[in-house]
Amino acid sequence: MSRLVCVSNRLSIPRKEASAGGLAVGVLAAMRARGGLWFGWSGDLVEGEPAEAELTIRSPVTYATIDLDRGEHELYYAGFANAVLWPTFHYFLNDLRYSEAQYLAYERVNALFARRLVPLLKPDDVIWVHDYHLIPLGQRLREAGVDRRIGFFLHIPFPHIEVLRSLPVYAELVRDLAAYDLVGFQTAADLNAFRAAIEHVYGPEALEPDGRIRIGARRLQAGVFPIGVDVDALQALAIEAQHHETVKRTMTSLLGRKLLIGVDRLDYSKGLVERFQAYERLLETHPENRNRMTLLQIAPLSRTDVRAYAQMRRALEQSAGRINGRFGEADWTPIRYLNRNYPQSLLMGFCRAAQVGVVTPVRDGMNLVAKEFVAAQDPADPGVLVLSTLAGAAREMTNAILVNPYDAKALAHALQAAVRMPLGERRQRHQALLEVLRRNDIHAWHRRFLDTLEGDPAAQASAVRA
Repeated sequence: MSRLVCVSNRLSIPRKEASAGGLAVGVLAAMRARGGLWFGWSGDLVEGEPAEAELTIRSPVTYATIDLDRGEHELYYAGFANAVLWPTFHYFLNDLRYSEAQYLAYERVNALFARRLVPLLKPDDVIWVHDYHLIPLGQRLREAGVDRRIGFFLHIPFPHIEVLRSLPVYAELVRDLAAYDLVGFQTAADLNAFRAAIEHVYGPEALEPDGRIRIGARRLQAGVFPIGVDVDALQALAIEAQHHETVKRTMTSLLGRKLLIGVDRLDYSKGLVERFQAYERLLETHPENRNRMTLLQIAPLSRTDVRAYAQMRRALEQSAGRINGRFGEADWTPIRYLNRNYPQSLLMGFCRAAQVGVVTPVRDGMNLVAKEFVAAQDPADPGVLVLSTLAGAAREMTNAILVNPYDAKALAHALQAAVRMPLGERRQRHQALLEVLRRNDIHAWHRRFLDTLEGDPAAQASAVRA
């Protein structure tokens, strides 16, 4: 079996109580199953040209980390990746400000990744590159003479070509993606958008009848591989966490009130402002809920050096303060709004204790919190998932209560329906959702992608049909 080499922007060597995001969890699952090399940025910044990669071996995984130049990182990461690509791919164009200097830094950092990775490669490696930070890496590796199988997975949405064309370098990005042997997406809508972009840049003749893509002498494949969660592991964490002092103290403090929970990185794509507005609408239109429910919103800070995030943080603080001031009582705070990280074990404990999971992003590639909430539930008395139709997870999780996050009235109605849902319906919905989670779990995700990348005919046909 070929050695697996995974590449991601950030690489954090796992710690026992760390709360990792979907990308890190997914890559780690693949690496632990296959073994191999995981390459990425260490999180440290230096002045000038970074040194060679530093290796840390924790069998079966070797972690290879590099530092980045401080100035380059600012332009590449806070600049092009998160102030240009992130908003464009999530359809937020109002504050888009393209900078050629940022794009050139993005290219230079990808070239640096290629230079530092190439000496570590072996002849039979299969390479798997992750997410929007590293779109050009495949092409840079090809230019360095790497002829191995290289796959790319996009964890966020891929935008329609009419949105993508807002970027002056959209054609360059599409051409860089065409350097991979396999490009994977979360949903069929993302795949269709990518195929439209290929057609726009290369013409309709690039799209072959069997679903594959031909560009000159190169032939590549694109497919749908929805990322999942480790259901059994999350269930075990959730059960164990019920005995944790923090979870017990939190539940005691509710005094029997129903708990609604949201867990989201602080990001404008997560629909938090809209969520608070809908919760306010719920308390307005259904006053019987006052002093009988609490919304616990956990929103760790992210990308604090990007202006749009600081503005959103202020808006959320003002909204939570207004709602608590308007409806709160001496012994009741309607919204508990926390800007801090919790270990995943505690988050699963909170989710298991909640009657409603509120996952309402205004655009999301997948959103694993929705899947984690369902996995954490007690099947005998499960909570209800309220899920945005604009999250990739909604394509699979059709037994959630699906709602448009921009419609405050409809979202308030959905929350009320979730709170009042009878036990029989809750069990039925949860069972159907759990079956989906098990069918498309984290292990199925990396197996399907890697089987397709390595040429398994059945996996390739399945990916194209999706």
